[in-house]
Amino acid sequence: MTDPSAEQVRKQMQKQTLEQTQVPLQEQQIVDVPVVLTEADLAQINTRARIELMQVVFAQALSAIVVALLSWLLGGFDAGWSALAGSAAYFVPNVLFALRLFLATFKPGGSSALVFLVGEFLKVGAAVGLLWLLAHVGGERVVWLAVIAGLIAALKGYMLVLMFGRRVTSHPKNS
Repeated sequence: MTDPSAEQVRKQMQKQTLEQTQVPLQEQQIVDVPVVLTEADLAQINTRARIELMQVVFAQALSAIVVALLSWLLGGFDAGWSALAGSAAYFVPNVLFALRLFLATFKPGGSSALVFLVGEFLKVGAAVGLLWLLAHVGGERVVWLAVIAGLIAALKGYMLVLMFGRRVTSHPKNS
């Protein structure tokens, strides 16, 4: 026969264990679990990044050309060149930045957030500098409405990818 006090201690311990496992959600600690990617997952992510970078650059080029042609048809030669120059003021720095990001997908560590932030800052600064250069070199021939239209076309060219693009690579399947 078991000792009654030992039985009471055992039941008390079971009760405490049960209470500890039923801690309300607010009191539970949430533990961050690091995501571990396989080499195949990393390769798939890098492939998708390369494809999407190229799609955005091509979409920006297409929208810039379309706006330049429309400006040329509606406003003449100077308007067409102005729209093309406005597009180029953003497109050229963006292509260089996209090339930098594209090449970073081949490095094992990729690109850091600081490099991305500095690249964005330099891209915007270069675009402003090119617009300043256009204003000083173009003189009276610059059609500013066409420049703004071309700039917006290049800035928002990625929307073509969002509207018409499709997922090229498939998502990993859960087993």
